[in-house]
Amino acid sequence: MEDLIRTITVYALPVLFAITLHEAAHGYVARMFGDQTAYVMGRITLNPLRHIDPVGTILVPIGILLLSSIGGGGFLFGWAKPVPVNFGSLRRPKQDMVWVAAAGPASNLVMAILWAVLLKVLITAGIDEPFFMQMAKAGVFVNIGLMALNLLPVPPLDGGRIVTGLLPHGLSYQFARIEPYGLFIVLALMATNTLNVFLRPFYFVGLAIVDLFI
Repeated sequence: MEDLIRTITVYALPVLFAITLHEAAHGYVARMFGDQTAYVMGRITLNPLRHIDPVGTILVPIGILLLSSIGGGGFLFGWAKPVPVNFGSLRRPKQDMVWVAAAGPASNLVMAILWAVLLKVLITAGIDEPFFMQMAKAGVFVNIGLMALNLLPVPPLDGGRIVTGLLPHGLSYQFARIEPYGLFIVLALMATNTLNVFLRPFYFVGLAIVDLFI
């Protein structure tokens, strides 16, 4: 139990920041391209209380950490309350959708880099404080993991919206029709232990980019 509490303490801030900034980034970029929905609803904020989903932000990550502590854990992930975006209000809805969707994973990549730089600074300064070093490592892997998951090309994940925005109109419409089944597709990949196979390329590319900064 002590190990579980310590693990939750180490991961709490990285998970909270990763999910909160991910959602805020969507709203900020949507506002840049003409949609004021998130701004009017007060969702372009770094206040985590505006983004926390009791299940996705708290229960699911804790449950995965609990499974990890007894040897049956897996890929750590979670989610927040989705930031509302009215794609029809964007100046160029189809093209701008790509930038709005990409903002979330991009914010996670930036945070992973910042956590990695912090870890490098701690090591360089000779600060051998296990708790903060573990938190910095958690920050890198949580953000790269969340980035990879969201880049999965399955709507309504960000990767799915990016693909929808890039495809020609006819194919884009057909691809977007997958969205009601997106969650079931992800769950099926998890149930068959094949999710990591599809995420691994995004994960390794993310880590390679982080390595460039340290």
